[in-house]
Amino acid sequence: MLQIDSHTPLPHVALFQLGFRPFFSGAALFGITAVGLWMANYVFGSPATPPALPPVVWHGHEMVFGYAMAVVAGFLLTAVSNWTGQPSLKGPSLAFTFILWLGARVAFYTPGNGLWLAAAADLAFLCALLYGVARPVLRVRQWKQTGILAKLMLMLATSASFYAGALGYLAEGIRWGLYGGLYLILALVFMMARRVVPFFIERGVDEDFVPRNRRWLDIASLVGVPIWAMFEIFLPEQTMAIRLLSLALFSMHALRLVDWHTPGIWRKPLLWSLFLGYGALVAGFGLRLLSTWGEVSPSIALHAFTYGGIGMMTLGMMARVALGHTGRNVSSPPPAIRWFLALLAAGALSRVLLPLLDDAHYTLWVGLSQILWMLAFAHFTLIYLPILTRPRIDGRPD
Repeated sequence: MLQIDSHTPLPHVALFQLGFRPFFSGAALFGITAVGLWMANYVFGSPATPPALPPVVWHGHEMVFGYAMAVVAGFLLTAVSNWTGQPSLKGPSLAFTFILWLGARVAFYTPGNGLWLAAAADLAFLCALLYGVARPVLRVRQWKQTGILAKLMLMLATSASFYAGALGYLAEGIRWGLYGGLYLILALVFMMARRVVPFFIERGVDEDFVPRNRRWLDIASLVGVPIWAMFEIFLPEQTMAIRLLSLALFSMHALRLVDWHTPGIWRKPLLWSLFLGYGALVAGFGLRLLSTWGEVSPSIALHAFTYGGIGMMTLGMMARVALGHTGRNVSSPPPAIRWFLALLAAGALSRVLLPLLDDAHYTLWVGLSQILWMLAFAHFTLIYLPILTRPRIDGRPD
């Protein structure tokens, strides 16, 4: 007797079923490629980066607007569905948004009008991302998410500023765009970390532990980071203000680390990676403070924020989100993940700590950090690409 199964078969390839899938995959692969190209240029002097931009400018732009924004896009397009109960971008609309992001990365290498093409693709990508996040938020009038929408609109403005500068229309456009984009990523990371890290710790450790969250600290951080960023971008000569703000933010976020710490973190790679990443952000404020006295290079503080903070936080979040949203147990992740997280942590030490201890071999330590970054993301890709491209293991739709 003929029986008809009422369940719609799930596709064998689920890459465009939910935002985290293509954008986490793209971020990991691009993270390897972009750092490899930068290493070829910085360490070996090979002209591997596109001629449309100075190599260091391309490197900064692509790690912020390429790698980091891909992770942000994947996270937000996935999380907004949970927050609002409304669908976000899926299928063709998600694929189109991803192609815009990828097209901007490739367009820099296009002869002649590469900058214009990159600008068009990047700005269109950010508009599509803003639409994908804003539509479900506005549909249910979830106004508490307006801070995220405001940051995405500012990311669009900083990207426009960068390209206006690169194309010769705005004298300070490149600097405003690069640092504005970086500090907006930092603000988003701090916002998301406050929402999820204490929750993950409370649910993830074996002992009974409730992380402490101080209301005054939440408000002070929410206000303090943008003020500090405004001075860094528009008033960098105001050294005393930057010094005081860096000290205040270092102290506040160090206190938050104390409030969130419990020994059980160190038995869980998906927790200690986030904790170390947050610690690197705290160190970034401390190193920025020291840099105002000339004790350390501002570049060291910058890479504490970027390589150590953003790198560790984003890789740890991608590892956790991908497991949870594909029906896997986040309490029992693949044992191998501790190795790619440890590789990235070692790379952060090579990029930030070793140059402080031995400045004479600065290029060596930078090159080592680049190798460790690529190994970490290659290992992540090897484990997670099948997870990201295949349907959920529990048979449920995304």
